[in-house]
Amino acid sequence: MFGSALVYSAFILTCVGLVGVIRPLPRLHLDTRLRGLALAGAGLCLVAAGLLLPASESRTAAVTTRLDQVMPAWQFNEVHTRRIAAPPERVFDAIKQVRADEIVLFHTLTWIRRGGRRLPAGIMNAGSRDSLLDIATKGGFIWLADDRPREIVVGTVVQAPAGFRRGTLTPGQFIEPPPGFALAAMNFVVTPDGANGSLVSTETRVFATSAPSRRRFAAYWRVIYPGSALIRRMWLRAIERRALR
Repeated sequence: MFGSALVYSAFILTCVGLVGVIRPLPRLHLDTRLRGLALAGAGLCLVAAGLLLPASESRTAAVTTRLDQVMPAWQFNEVHTRRIAAPPERVFDAIKQVRADEIVLFHTLTWIRRGGRRLPAGIMNAGSRDSLLDIATKGGFIWLADDRPREIVVGTVVQAPAGFRRGTLTPGQFIEPPPGFALAAMNFVVTPDGANGSLVSTETRVFATSAPSRRRFAAYWRVIYPGSALIRRMWLRAIERRALR
């Protein structure tokens, strides 16, 4: 998250500096074009530094979820939680049934991420008829766990060596990932809150198995992180709306 914050803060500084090159901004002490150029240059250097920051590896201290079992180590992750006033069984059903069009900004953010390109049906180009999890698991993701009404885990390849065929991905590759890969796993965990409601959390983990794949994914992650985090939060809200119907 720090790397992403650095990248976007530095990008804003770069834009301000470029505006100062076009038109001096005395209120920001950019009263000459040279100062604007200097600020833009410093911003670009900070953007590069943010993209190239090394990513440290984390490992679960104790296995408490199926996600811990299938991906006990990772370099990149995000976690989001939401309390929903519905029992776990209903929330679990809602997780499996939510469609892409129920998630605010989902289509907009995935359109931006794929650069407006047309792609085969999948999580980056999800329709509005089937549930998002069904679309994902037909378009590159695989089921790693489906423990009703406790936890769902899905996984996919986000980077792979040349020649890899997605149809060959297996759950075992997440536990002992081959070199040259970056694998992602995401779960939803539903926990009773003791008041006939549920605490729902979703975590995404990515593990890169080589230094080059780690560096490539680090730059990508720091660019997409804000949009990814927003999708996860909106996804949880969509689950809540469906569970409360």
